[in-house]
Amino acid sequence: MKTLVIGYGSIGMRHARILGSLGCEVAVFSNRSVDFPLVFNNLGEALTKHNPGYVVVANATAQHQFTLQLLADLGYEGYVLVEKPIFANVSEMPNHNFAGIWVGYNLRFHPVVEYLKNWLNEEPAISAHAYVGQYLPEWRPGTDYRKSYSADIALGGGVLRDLSHELDYLGMLLGTWDRVAAIGGHFSPLEINSDDHFAILMQSKRCQAIALQVSYLDRVPQRNITINTRDRTIVADFSKGIINDNGNILNIESERDSTYLNMHQAILTDSFDELCTVDHAQDVMQLISACEKASINKTWIAK
Repeated sequence: MKTLVIGYGSIGMRHARILGSLGCEVAVFSNRSVDFPLVFNNLGEALTKHNPGYVVVANATAQHQFTLQLLADLGYEGYVLVEKPIFANVSEMPNHNFAGIWVGYNLRFHPVVEYLKNWLNEEPAISAHAYVGQYLPEWRPGTDYRKSYSADIALGGGVLRDLSHELDYLGMLLGTWDRVAAIGGHFSPLEINSDDHFAILMQSKRCQAIALQVSYLDRVPQRNITINTRDRTIVADFSKGIINDNGNILNIESERDSTYLNMHQAILTDSFDELCTVDHAQDVMQLISACEKASINKTWIAK
Protein backbone atom coordinates (compact mmCIF):
# COMPACT_ATOMS: atom_id res chain seq x y z
CA MET A 1 0.00 0.00 0.00
CA LYS A 2 1.14 3.54 -0.69
CA THR A 3 1.54 5.43 2.57
CA LEU A 4 2.30 9.02 3.54
CA VAL A 5 3.92 10.08 6.81
CA ILE A 6 3.21 13.68 7.77
CA GLY A 7 6.07 15.00 9.90
CA TYR A 8 9.59 13.62 9.97
CA GLY A 9 10.83 14.05 13.51
CA SER A 10 11.93 11.05 15.55
CA ILE A 11 8.48 9.42 15.60
CA GLY A 12 7.85 10.16 11.91
CA MET A 13 11.16 8.51 11.06
CA ARG A 14 10.14 5.43 13.05
CA HIS A 15 6.78 5.17 11.28
CA ALA A 16 8.38 5.59 7.85
CA ARG A 17 11.02 2.96 8.57
CA ILE A 18 8.55 0.41 9.91
CA LEU A 19 6.06 0.94 7.09
CA GLY A 20 8.89 0.47 4.63
CA SER A 21 9.83 -2.80 6.32
CA LEU A 22 6.23 -3.95 5.82
CA GLY A 23 6.55 -3.47 2.07
CA CYS A 24 4.71 -0.14 1.85
CA GLU A 25 5.67 2.48 -0.70
CA VAL A 26 6.36 5.35 1.70
CA ALA A 27 6.48 9.08 1.05
CA VAL A 28 7.02 11.87 3.58
CA PHE A 29 5.42 15.29 3.85
CA SER A 30 7.58 17.82 5.68
CA ASN A 31 8.03 21.58 5.74
CA ARG A 32 11.72 21.01 6.43
CA SER A 33 14.46 19.68 4.16
CA VAL A 34 14.75 16.01 5.19
CA ASP A 35 16.77 13.04 4.03
CA PHE A 36 14.22 10.62 2.58
CA PRO A 37 13.85 9.21 -0.95
CA LEU A 38 10.38 10.67 -1.63
CA VAL A 39 9.54 13.97 0.05
CA PHE A 40 6.72 16.46 -0.59
CA ASN A 41 6.41 19.95 0.87
CA ASN A 42 2.84 20.46 -0.35
CA LEU A 43 0.17 18.18 1.12
CA GLY A 44 -2.22 18.50 -1.80
CA GLU A 45 0.56 17.53 -4.19
CA ALA A 46 1.49 14.58 -1.97
CA LEU A 47 -2.08 13.27 -2.01
CA THR A 48 -2.47 13.77 -5.77
CA LYS A 49 0.89 12.45 -6.98
CA HIS A 50 1.53 9.72 -4.41
CA ASN A 51 -2.15 8.78 -3.90
CA PRO A 52 -1.68 7.13 -0.49
CA GLY A 53 -4.26 4.72 0.90
CA TYR A 54 -2.89 5.25 4.41
CA VAL A 55 -1.70 8.48 6.04
CA VAL A 56 0.14 8.74 9.36
CA VAL A 57 -0.09 12.12 11.10
CA ALA A 58 3.16 12.37 13.07
CA ASN A 59 3.84 16.09 13.33
CA ALA A 60 3.68 18.12 16.56
CA THR A 61 0.59 17.43 18.66
CA ALA A 62 -0.55 21.06 18.41
CA GLN A 63 -0.75 20.64 14.60
CA HIS A 64 -2.91 17.50 14.58
CA GLN A 65 -6.31 19.18 14.36
CA PHE A 66 -5.21 21.54 11.57
CA THR A 67 -3.64 18.64 9.67
CA LEU A 68 -6.77 16.48 9.93
CA GLN A 69 -8.91 19.41 8.81
CA LEU A 70 -6.61 19.96 5.83
CA LEU A 71 -6.74 16.27 4.88
CA ALA A 72 -10.54 16.41 5.05
CA ASP A 73 -10.69 19.64 3.02
CA LEU A 74 -8.46 18.08 0.36
CA GLY A 75 -10.93 15.21 0.02
CA TYR A 76 -8.73 12.43 1.38
CA GLU A 77 -10.74 9.19 1.75
CA GLY A 78 -8.21 6.60 2.91
CA TYR A 79 -7.07 5.34 6.32
CA VAL A 80 -5.56 7.72 8.89
CA LEU A 81 -3.48 7.05 12.01
CA VAL A 82 -2.88 10.07 14.28
CA GLU A 83 0.02 9.95 16.71
CA LYS A 84 -1.01 10.18 20.34
CA PRO A 85 -2.45 12.22 21.89
CA ILE A 86 -5.07 13.00 19.28
CA PHE A 87 -5.03 16.74 20.06
CA ALA A 88 -3.15 19.11 22.35
CA ASN A 89 -6.40 19.98 24.13
CA VAL A 90 -10.01 18.81 24.11
CA SER A 91 -11.16 19.64 20.57
CA GLU A 92 -13.77 18.59 18.06
CA MET A 93 -12.92 16.12 15.33
CA PRO A 94 -13.25 17.76 11.89
CA ASN A 95 -15.93 16.45 9.53
CA HIS A 96 -14.32 14.03 7.10
CA ASN A 97 -14.80 11.15 4.68
CA PHE A 98 -11.85 9.05 5.84
CA ALA A 99 -12.29 5.31 5.38
CA GLY A 100 -11.10 4.90 8.97
CA ILE A 101 -9.20 6.87 11.60
CA TRP A 102 -7.40 5.66 14.71
CA VAL A 103 -4.95 7.03 17.28
CA GLY A 104 -1.43 5.66 17.73
CA TYR A 105 -1.54 4.19 21.22
CA ASN A 106 0.75 1.35 20.20
CA LEU A 107 1.23 0.10 23.78
CA ARG A 108 -2.10 -1.70 23.30
CA PHE A 109 -0.09 -4.15 21.22
CA HIS A 110 2.50 -4.82 23.91
CA PRO A 111 2.36 -8.45 25.13
CA VAL A 112 2.10 -7.27 28.76
CA VAL A 113 -1.10 -5.35 27.97
CA GLU A 114 -2.43 -8.27 25.93
CA TYR A 115 -1.75 -10.62 28.88
CA LEU A 116 -3.49 -8.26 31.31
CA LYS A 117 -6.49 -7.89 29.02
CA ASN A 118 -6.99 -11.65 28.79
CA TRP A 119 -6.57 -12.02 32.55
CA LEU A 120 -8.97 -9.20 33.46
CA ASN A 121 -11.69 -10.69 31.28
CA GLU A 122 -11.87 -13.44 33.91
CA GLU A 123 -11.13 -11.56 37.16
CA PRO A 124 -12.20 -7.93 37.76
CA ALA A 125 -9.59 -5.62 39.27
CA ILE A 126 -9.90 -4.24 42.79
CA SER A 127 -6.89 -1.92 42.66
CA ALA A 128 -4.17 -0.91 40.21
CA HIS A 129 -0.95 1.07 40.44
CA ALA A 130 1.09 2.09 37.37
CA TYR A 131 4.29 4.07 36.96
CA VAL A 132 6.15 5.29 33.89
CA GLY A 133 9.19 7.54 33.85
CA GLN A 134 12.18 8.41 31.71
CA TYR A 135 14.64 11.32 31.91
CA LEU A 136 13.61 13.73 29.15
CA PRO A 137 17.16 14.85 28.14
CA GLU A 138 17.91 11.21 27.27
CA TRP A 139 14.80 10.53 25.19
CA ARG A 140 16.22 11.57 21.83
CA PRO A 141 20.01 11.05 21.69
CA GLY A 142 21.89 13.70 19.75
CA THR A 143 19.16 16.34 20.11
CA ASP A 144 18.64 19.21 22.54
CA TYR A 145 15.64 18.32 24.71
CA ARG A 146 14.96 22.03 25.25
CA LYS A 147 14.12 22.38 21.55
CA SER A 148 11.80 19.38 21.39
CA TYR A 149 8.02 19.64 21.29
CA SER A 150 8.00 17.82 24.65
CA ALA A 151 9.54 20.88 26.28
CA ASP A 152 6.92 23.31 24.97
CA ILE A 153 3.33 23.27 26.17
CA ALA A 154 2.34 25.40 23.15
CA LEU A 155 3.36 22.51 20.87
CA GLY A 156 1.36 19.98 22.88
CA GLY A 157 4.29 18.87 25.01
CA GLY A 158 4.42 17.82 28.63
CA VAL A 159 4.65 14.48 30.38
CA LEU A 160 0.88 14.08 30.81
CA ARG A 161 0.42 14.09 27.03
CA ASP A 162 3.72 12.44 26.07
CA LEU A 163 3.13 9.48 28.37
CA SER A 164 -0.63 9.23 27.96
CA HIS A 165 -0.22 5.60 26.88
CA GLU A 166 -1.00 4.67 30.48
CA LEU A 167 -4.22 6.68 30.46
CA ASP A 168 -5.24 4.85 27.29
CA TYR A 169 -4.46 1.29 28.30
CA LEU A 170 -5.79 1.73 31.85
CA GLY A 171 -9.06 2.92 30.34
CA MET A 172 -9.09 -0.02 27.95
CA LEU A 173 -8.37 -2.55 30.72
CA LEU A 174 -10.31 -1.04 33.64
CA GLY A 175 -13.05 1.03 32.03
CA THR A 176 -13.39 4.74 31.43
CA TRP A 177 -12.74 7.09 34.33
CA ASP A 178 -15.47 8.42 36.66
CA ARG A 179 -13.52 10.89 38.81
CA VAL A 180 -9.90 11.94 39.26
CA ALA A 181 -7.59 13.85 41.60
CA ALA A 182 -4.05 14.88 40.70
CA ILE A 183 -0.88 16.72 41.67
CA GLY A 184 1.27 17.81 38.76
CA GLY A 185 3.25 20.50 37.06
CA HIS A 186 6.82 21.59 36.37
CA PHE A 187 8.71 20.64 39.53
CA SER A 188 12.30 19.99 38.38
CA PRO A 189 15.24 22.08 37.12
CA LEU A 190 14.59 20.86 33.54
CA GLU A 191 14.63 23.85 31.16
CA ILE A 192 11.10 23.37 29.84
CA ASN A 193 7.78 25.18 30.22
CA SER A 194 5.67 22.00 30.19
CA ASP A 195 4.73 19.66 33.03
CA ASP A 196 7.40 17.14 34.06
CA HIS A 197 5.56 15.03 36.66
CA PHE A 198 1.99 14.06 37.49
CA ALA A 199 0.63 11.87 40.27
CA ILE A 200 -2.94 10.76 39.58
CA LEU A 201 -5.60 9.00 41.64
CA MET A 202 -8.82 7.93 39.97
CA GLN A 203 -11.82 5.65 39.93
CA SER A 204 -13.08 3.95 36.80
CA LYS A 205 -16.04 1.92 35.63
CA ARG A 206 -14.38 -1.35 36.63
CA CYS A 207 -11.82 -0.42 39.30
CA GLN A 208 -12.33 1.59 42.50
CA ALA A 209 -8.70 2.54 43.18
CA ILE A 210 -6.22 3.41 40.41
CA ALA A 211 -2.95 5.24 41.08
CA LEU A 212 -0.65 6.43 38.29
CA GLN A 213 2.52 8.49 38.10
CA VAL A 214 4.08 9.79 34.87
CA SER A 215 7.48 11.47 34.92
CA TYR A 216 10.20 13.11 32.81
CA LEU A 217 12.62 12.77 35.75
CA ASP A 218 13.63 9.11 35.98
CA ARG A 219 17.29 8.60 35.11
CA VAL A 220 16.56 4.88 35.45
CA PRO A 221 13.74 4.38 32.94
CA GLN A 222 10.80 2.36 34.21
CA ARG A 223 7.33 1.31 33.15
CA ASN A 224 5.37 -1.08 35.36
CA ILE A 225 1.95 -1.91 36.73
CA THR A 226 0.55 -3.84 39.70
CA ILE A 227 -3.04 -5.11 39.70
CA ASN A 228 -4.91 -6.86 42.50
CA THR A 229 -8.06 -8.94 42.12
CA ARG A 230 -9.81 -11.07 44.74
CA ASP A 231 -7.48 -14.02 44.23
CA ARG A 232 -4.44 -12.74 42.34
CA THR A 233 -1.72 -10.12 42.24
CA ILE A 234 0.13 -9.44 39.03
CA VAL A 235 3.22 -7.26 38.79
CA ALA A 236 4.32 -6.49 35.24
CA ASP A 237 7.54 -4.76 34.16
CA PHE A 238 7.29 -3.53 30.57
CA SER A 239 10.96 -2.56 30.35
CA LYS A 240 12.29 -5.94 31.44
CA GLY A 241 9.52 -8.02 29.88
CA ILE A 242 8.75 -9.78 33.15
CA ILE A 243 5.34 -10.67 34.61
CA ASN A 244 5.00 -11.95 38.18
CA ASP A 245 1.59 -13.59 38.39
CA ASN A 246 0.97 -14.77 41.97
CA GLY A 247 4.66 -15.68 42.22
CA ASN A 248 4.81 -17.37 38.82
CA ILE A 249 7.45 -15.61 36.70
CA LEU A 250 6.85 -15.19 32.97
CA ASN A 251 9.42 -13.73 30.59
CA ILE A 252 7.91 -11.92 27.61
CA GLU A 253 9.94 -10.90 24.57
CA SER A 254 9.08 -7.56 22.95
CA GLU A 255 11.29 -5.60 20.58
CA ARG A 256 10.87 -1.83 20.72
CA ASP A 257 9.49 -1.67 17.18
CA SER A 258 7.14 -4.64 17.55
CA THR A 259 4.20 -2.72 19.01
CA TYR A 260 4.36 -0.16 16.18
CA LEU A 261 4.75 -2.91 13.61
CA ASN A 262 1.72 -4.80 14.96
CA MET A 263 -0.33 -1.60 15.06
CA HIS A 264 0.44 -0.83 11.42
CA GLN A 265 -0.17 -4.43 10.40
CA ALA A 266 -3.61 -4.26 12.01
CA ILE A 267 -4.54 -1.33 9.78
CA LEU A 268 -2.94 -2.75 6.64
CA THR A 269 -4.83 -6.04 7.10
CA ASP A 270 -8.16 -4.45 8.10
CA SER A 271 -7.96 -5.90 11.63
CA PHE A 272 -9.18 -2.90 13.60
CA ASP A 273 -10.49 -4.35 16.88
CA GLU A 274 -7.44 -3.60 19.05
CA LEU A 275 -6.80 -0.09 17.71
CA CYS A 276 -7.59 3.05 19.70
CA THR A 277 -10.73 4.73 18.37
CA VAL A 278 -11.25 8.46 18.14
CA ASP A 279 -13.93 8.25 20.84
CA HIS A 280 -11.55 6.56 23.28
CA ALA A 281 -8.75 9.01 22.42
CA GLN A 282 -11.11 11.91 23.05
CA ASP A 283 -11.94 10.38 26.43
CA VAL A 284 -8.21 10.33 27.19
CA MET A 285 -8.04 14.03 26.31
CA GLN A 286 -10.94 14.75 28.66
CA LEU A 287 -9.08 12.87 31.39
CA ILE A 288 -5.90 14.88 30.74
CA SER A 289 -7.91 18.09 31.03
CA ALA A 290 -9.53 16.85 34.24
CA CYS A 291 -6.11 15.97 35.72
CA GLU A 292 -4.88 19.49 35.01
CA LYS A 293 -8.00 21.05 36.56
CA ALA A 294 -7.78 18.75 39.59
CA SER A 295 -4.15 19.75 40.16
CA ILE A 296 -4.87 23.47 39.86
CA ASN A 297 -8.05 23.42 41.94
CA LYS A 298 -6.81 20.84 44.47
CA THR A 299 -10.03 18.85 44.24
CA TRP A 300 -11.64 15.81 42.68
CA ILE A 301 -13.01 16.29 39.16
CA ALA A 302 -15.99 14.15 38.17
CA LYS A 303 -16.71 13.18 34.60
